[in-house]
Amino acid sequence: MLNIVLFGPPGSGKGTQSVKLADKFSLVHISTGDIFRHELKNETPLGLEAKKFIDQGMLVPDEVVIGMLGAKMDEQLENNPKGFIFDGFPRTIAQAEALDKLMDLKDMSITGVLALEVGEEELIQRILNRGKTSGRSDDTNVDTIKKRIEVYHNETSPVAGYYDKQGKLHPIEGEGDIDQIFDKLSQAIESLA
Repeated sequence: MLNIVLFGPPGSGKGTQSVKLADKFSLVHISTGDIFRHELKNETPLGLEAKKFIDQGMLVPDEVVIGMLGAKMDEQLENNPKGFIFDGFPRTIAQAEALDKLMDLKDMSITGVLALEVGEEELIQRILNRGKTSGRSDDTNVDTIKKRIEVYHNETSPVAGYYDKQGKLHPIEGEGDIDQIFDKLSQAIESLA
């Protein structure tokens, strides 16, 4: 089974590229962002709790996220997928360790981690542009965007080191044309398959 983590800062293109990669390689796209947005839109207790953290540019607690991921994976495993692509998760070393344990329980492992590398100014512009149509309040405020990028650098970027020690990290230049970036990501996945 091919299990990929698509990793990178907010605005790096994880969502866009994950959908394209899932389609090309017949993987199940698991986006914590999509799961959260579904919960927020439906104003579930989990969604309302998650909203408190998201609106402040903070991370949602791990136990909530892992529980949702496990349930989503179990639902999809009934369809015998070729694998999963995780978009927006893990975001901390504790989450990476929890994901490894979850994968072990399902007799699976992470095949590779593709890390999109994008400069801060580019990230801010991408998120502001996305904010014009996304309806997400956290995409329209430069201070909130900068806070999200800062949280990424402080809390999430160490995850790259965690996977690098396992020999699973593959840095990918994430600036440029969407199709060019997609080609680089596809080549990296093909080398892992």
